[in-house]
Amino acid sequence: MFTRQWARPYPDDGVGRPSFVQEFRLWDDRQLAAARQVEAALNDVDQVRLAFCDPHGIARSKTLTPETFRAALRSGMDFSPGPFLFDTGHAVAVDFLADDPGVGVRELVGAGDFVVVPDPVTFQVLPGEGRRTAWVIGDEYLRDGTPHPLSARHLLRRVCQRYADRQLAPVVGLEVEWYLTRLLDGPVGNAGNGFGSQGEAPRVAAVDAGYQFNLDAYADALAPVLDPLAAVLLELGLPLRTVEHESGPGQVETTFDPLFALDAADAMLLFRTVTKRECARRGHHASFMALPLLDSFDPSGWHLHQSVLNTTTGRNVLAVDDNTEGLSAEGKAYVEGLLARATDFCLLSVPTVNGYRRLAADFTLSPTVIGWRYESRHAMLRVLGTGSGTHVENRVGEPCANPYLTMAAQLSAGLDGIDGRIDEPASGAPSTLPASLRESLTAFRESPHTVALLGEPLARCLVKLKESEASRFEGWLADQVRDGLAAERPDPAKATEWEHREYFAVY
Repeated sequence: MFTRQWARPYPDDGVGRPSFVQEFRLWDDRQLAAARQVEAALNDVDQVRLAFCDPHGIARSKTLTPETFRAALRSGMDFSPGPFLFDTGHAVAVDFLADDPGVGVRELVGAGDFVVVPDPVTFQVLPGEGRRTAWVIGDEYLRDGTPHPLSARHLLRRVCQRYADRQLAPVVGLEVEWYLTRLLDGPVGNAGNGFGSQGEAPRVAAVDAGYQFNLDAYADALAPVLDPLAAVLLELGLPLRTVEHESGPGQVETTFDPLFALDAADAMLLFRTVTKRECARRGHHASFMALPLLDSFDPSGWHLHQSVLNTTTGRNVLAVDDNTEGLSAEGKAYVEGLLARATDFCLLSVPTVNGYRRLAADFTLSPTVIGWRYESRHAMLRVLGTGSGTHVENRVGEPCANPYLTMAAQLSAGLDGIDGRIDEPASGAPSTLPASLRESLTAFRESPHTVALLGEPLARCLVKLKESEASRFEGWLADQVRDGLAAERPDPAKATEWEHREYFAVY
């Protein structure tokens, strides 16, 4: 067979000039070593999916040929800023056609591209038959080589560096609840879909009746899907600990061994992405939405287990030195930091309209009061373990939250506590968590701590995205009330059709 040789007008990137990575010295020694291994591994894959995490916590990707990825590995790949501009329903929330989009990032004007540089440390070959696909997480940069100010992964890196400057390292364990349902035949959801209008959610059926906690028979019923999923997660090197049946019909809890914070956030992104992929391939649907609009479903949460290591001594600084139960002085200060910032940063752990259904008083194991207790699942912060195993479980988050923003907010708050940067609570300070996205957005917007953590561009961008989402929901609800289809005071613990369309398929 004769194959045409296509003439290429431009030389391969990096020939005769430094690559983007070289020019701006973007990698450390670990990444440089990993890049050499990736170069060799490319001979055994058919395509590479280059992904980054958008502000909503969703992996956005492009699929590259191995040859294209070789160049992108050193000089990045152009991406559209759309994921920074659209809210959860794909409505334009940041006006990129204006001379000033109001975010403080001039590169957004006209929706100009930014650069995603693969982080070679995150390169994985996905298990499965057929074409061999690799998956890698990238970091977002502006064209001048500076970290993109809207990048959540860069934000978490900065928080981790604050710890490193004190010879500390935050350690995080993931405990994630989610729903497995069986897909039914039906429309794909395109009818009525558009910018700011999500079509019909996938039609699904429950896989069991639920409400028999940890019932072995229910675990066995889910095994045809969960067993191969667990095998894939382990093959990817994720430190899977347990898979168990929770309360709701087909509700699953998955836990992982502790990881350093950036690795834990990467693991969460990979876990959610792969779980949805593997379940769909078996005719099922995985959703990390907090409370779908399905009969008898119980809300799902994301509990973040946290400890802090002294990198010089290896000591868990939250623990007392013996094997007794209790927090050290640093541990108590860490907890005080989480409590002090709970309202300010709630938006980053519970970022959707739907996430606040779980925080309603109807659900007794979901936190509503800002406080902590030893071994109490009713508390917002549950302290558990003894000696070196002492850690804090923050029970606020919803499973679809952006893992980099969630961890950055909570770890920064804890470190502020250790550093003594927490003021005495003001008179009248809230004792309960926000009850809605609107309340949470108001607290986020008014807090001086959000810009200090995120930087002004990311704080502004998140306000615009969440304002658009909240306003669209409020407008829909007002129309429902006007037409007599909803009560003026709807049940705060019940999801709406709007939420089910908005989140169930994508999240």
